[in-house]
Amino acid sequence: MYDRNGLIELLREKAIEFGDFTLASGKKASFYLDCRKVTLDPIGANLVAAGILELLDGRLPNAIGGMAIGADPITAAVITVAGQRKLALKGFIVRKEAKSHGKGRTVEGPVEPGDTAVIVEDTVTTGGSSLQAIERAEAAGLKVQGVIAIVDRLEGGAEAFSRAGIDFQTLLTVHDLGLEPAK
Repeated sequence: MYDRNGLIELLREKAIEFGDFTLASGKKASFYLDCRKVTLDPIGANLVAAGILELLDGRLPNAIGGMAIGADPITAAVITVAGQRKLALKGFIVRKEAKSHGKGRTVEGPVEPGDTAVIVEDTVTTGGSSLQAIERAEAAGLKVQGVIAIVDRLEGGAEAFSRAGIDFQTLLTVHDLGLEPAK
């Protein structure tokens, strides 16, 4: 069972930093959410995995994954908990750049063309990283069903996914953490 309040407390305790930051989107922010401090924590990893599996209940894709490196611990946590529950769910990693050696893949993992997939993300601001992950996953033959994020900063990501016809779900928003979106 997903403990939403437990995740909120852990994020407040470990992931929020205040200051002047430039986000991956290029936007300026007065706070930074370092969700890796939660997704790489044993309690946090389990909370996130339980929450994502609850959101997926009844419509489990073949695979789950996202853009390296933020999505990697999320993917690992979700497939581990899924395995403990005897759910068939594979993980994959989307590289920022194709390898220059080996098979030169941008998508790594035991996925096959035609597999259904959900992209996971730690924090969504404008949705750019997830949209890029979707593009690469689809180029590898995956059928992306949507995006699930831990936290939505409420700064345009949901609207970008809606315009692209992509289902978007989130465990929390910045409001749940007592924060406000950047102006």
